[in-house]
Amino acid sequence: MALPAIPSEAGNVELLVSATRGFNYLFSNDLYHAKEHFAGGDDPYHLLGQGVCAFMEAALGMETGLLAEASRCLSLSEAGSRRQMKNVVKSQAKRRFTPGLEFEILNADAVVLLGLTNALSESYMGYLQCMYSLNSAHSKFSKLYKTVFPNGLDAYTTPSATPAPSRKSSTLSLHSSLSSYTSSTAAVATTSSTSKSFFSRFTSSSLSISSNSNTNSPPSDAEELPPDGPIEDLIISGTAFGYGLFNLVFSLLPKKVHAATNGCRGVVGLLGFKYDRKLALRALAVSAGKSDVHSVFSGLVLMTYYGVVLLLSGYQADEAHIIKQYKAIVTSIEARFPQGALWILNRAKIMRMSYDPEGAIKVLRDGLRPDRPHSFAQADTLLVFELAWTLLGQRRYQEAADMFIKVTELNSWSHGTYYFLAAGCYISLGNTTKAQALLDVVPDLIDKKKISGKDLPTEVLIKKKLAFYQEKQKRRGGDPKLWAQAIKISIAEELGLFWNTHARIERRLARAHIREWSALTPPRPLSIADAATPIPPVSPVVPTSARPGRAPRPMFGFSHALQPMPLSANLHRSGSSSSIADGAKGLIAGSSEGNLNELPDIDTPDEHAIRHLLIGMCERTAGEYAAARESLKAACELQSEIKVSTWVGGVAMFELAVLDLKEVEAGEMEAGVGAFGEGGAKGVHEAVRRLTEWDKATKAAGKKLEAAMALARSEVDLSSRLDSRVSMLRDEIAAKREALGI
Repeated sequence: MALPAIPSEAGNVELLVSATRGFNYLFSNDLYHAKEHFAGGDDPYHLLGQGVCAFMEAALGMETGLLAEASRCLSLSEAGSRRQMKNVVKSQAKRRFTPGLEFEILNADAVVLLGLTNALSESYMGYLQCMYSLNSAHSKFSKLYKTVFPNGLDAYTTPSATPAPSRKSSTLSLHSSLSSYTSSTAAVATTSSTSKSFFSRFTSSSLSISSNSNTNSPPSDAEELPPDGPIEDLIISGTAFGYGLFNLVFSLLPKKVHAATNGCRGVVGLLGFKYDRKLALRALAVSAGKSDVHSVFSGLVLMTYYGVVLLLSGYQADEAHIIKQYKAIVTSIEARFPQGALWILNRAKIMRMSYDPEGAIKVLRDGLRPDRPHSFAQADTLLVFELAWTLLGQRRYQEAADMFIKVTELNSWSHGTYYFLAAGCYISLGNTTKAQALLDVVPDLIDKKKISGKDLPTEVLIKKKLAFYQEKQKRRGGDPKLWAQAIKISIAEELGLFWNTHARIERRLARAHIREWSALTPPRPLSIADAATPIPPVSPVVPTSARPGRAPRPMFGFSHALQPMPLSANLHRSGSSSSIADGAKGLIAGSSEGNLNELPDIDTPDEHAIRHLLIGMCERTAGEYAAARESLKAACELQSEIKVSTWVGGVAMFELAVLDLKEVEAGEMEAGVGAFGEGGAKGVHEAVRRLTEWDKATKAAGKKLEAAMALARSEVDLSSRLDSRVSMLRDEIAAKREALGI
């Protein structure tokens, strides 16, 4: 395709406005009309739009067949914008920015997307090309940032009513209470230094740029310039987006990446990348506050970041602030594109994170109504995925299973994982026949989808679980074709630990889980509160058929003789020593087909550790902190005996770190924030006590995170996911300590 002629300034604005209409279709879930509109132009704006459509289809749905089209359009857009950078039409009109900056931004956009497209090709050459592209693009955005924002970002508004991006706690600083009573308070200063890498002299790639002392001053000639138009919005929003995106992504990279010997952050340091997460969030918020196309993508990045922090960090230094920022971004963009699935998705996520799961379910179901635009199947898939997890958290297992299967009808990505999750839902329903039918096809589904010839990380774990339960059934003398009968703890609930599903469910549901898992033989003692909690029905219950030689077992394996016991009554007796395996071997050695069903439900250290972990999570959610600590410690103590689920120790240690923080936070909420503001000696005493508690808790949590990382070696399943969670929680701990002045 020949490159188009250089447009006049007026023609340039017209092309930008036209391309924006195409993006409006995309953001409104109308992919068909977006692609049709972009196809009507061969300029860099429209070609970039075509590339974005193909890229989003490929990335969201992992449809690798679309990568060639994305590369073609993005390459043409990159070449076209580069050509127009060199042939900018001079204008006599006074402009806020140097003519041609818009094409530099467009060029950097195309380079970034080209790099990511190369990475999706799943080849080593693709990864190398991706790193080269990112190195080029980040240099462009760093240079643009200095040009467009010479006085920093503070003069620019954001969608949130909060003017500053700092993560200050909504709780009054404890040091402020002390300083109001004492004559002086020692100032606590933190300093940081960043060493330059060998390659930094060549790449000149400082992403973290300090604002000068005049950050609050707008451009000196702002009053002499005409109002900003589409081009100015593109320059401001595009620069802030690119700069913020690079800072945020590099700040979130895990320390360990299985394919790299030095880890991703080592590679980042090698190339000279430096980053500042607070500045990244501020830049993205500034971009989201504009009306350009980049503002929507910035909003999407912020939504994703806030959603991930709320879901996976376990504890937030100021949850209210995050939710406020999150809501402001979603409200701003959804008002412009109410039909867009991505904004509907994030509104539902906010509801779930705010403990309104039923509201989230309603929003998601409304978003999937047949009368809404549905030509963007990849975006709809995310709605179904979120709905499935929300239903699982509500113990609505049949509906959750249906939604997990529905995901496989919308894209081709990881069908084995969704069948595995659906099978876990049927285990919870007691329908092992249906679960077995789904599990039987999982191996073939996994073999059809690999990355560079390797199984996906989640599917590596799944294959190990399949083999584990097959071996258990064989060891116990059961029918090898019906090995789903050996699964007593829902594999969907187990996998939900990696999505932190149990952290934001209702207390009644958490206690229902505790009763269910505690009743598995050998049973665990229950607290009085847990024993008194009625079990909500699941929908619908499919009873397991009665087996020969045994009366039908009550659903969930409950025994009518199970009575509440004090938590101190030998909590670990059901799984904290090698006697578990020895006892199981003795039972199995004396078993036969006739008494097979009299064997204990769980008889391996792996299962006992997972039960302790799941119960500990739910006890913490239910506010039973002492019991949760005992359960999570019990899971950690079994780590040396675990054969397959070696991830349990690291996850349990992480959850203990979260527990340290949650317990102090709960005590603080119970006491009331007002206690910090009391004057006189009483106020000082209370402030010192709280300060001491937080200092102790944050330090203890930090040590547990170090222990969690020591357990999450590279060969441990999904260790990179735990690595990311640890990184997020460390940031929250640092934010809390900064807010408290400790």
